[in-house]
Amino acid sequence: MTVEAALALSVLAVVLAGALAAIVCLMGHLRCVDAAREAARLAARDDTGAAAAVVRAAAPDGAELRLDRADGLVTATVTSRAAGGLLPGIQLSASAVAAVEPRPGATR
Repeated sequence: MTVEAALALSVLAVVLAGALAAIVCLMGHLRCVDAAREAARLAARDDTGAAAAVVRAAAPDGAELRLDRADGLVTATVTSRAAGGLLPGIQLSASAVAAVEPRPGATR
């Protein structure tokens, strides 16, 4: 094997590792987006327990949920480390907003 071939294989391995890391980050971000959307929908119905449960189930391991309420809106923000912390320095985050739903029997 020539030196050029050895270098080419090394570069190919690095490029493939980078592509794999990018795919893992993308998949984690999509899971955060899905979890934030569902958490916002459930929190808008005043079901914060179910919102936390859906984040535990749908988001990457170790994800955190923050719920903010203001002006009749609920914002759910889900943050997680990429690949469960295997890719240091990369933080994934997604937010979703939902209008607070009125409770049955409540007057306006």
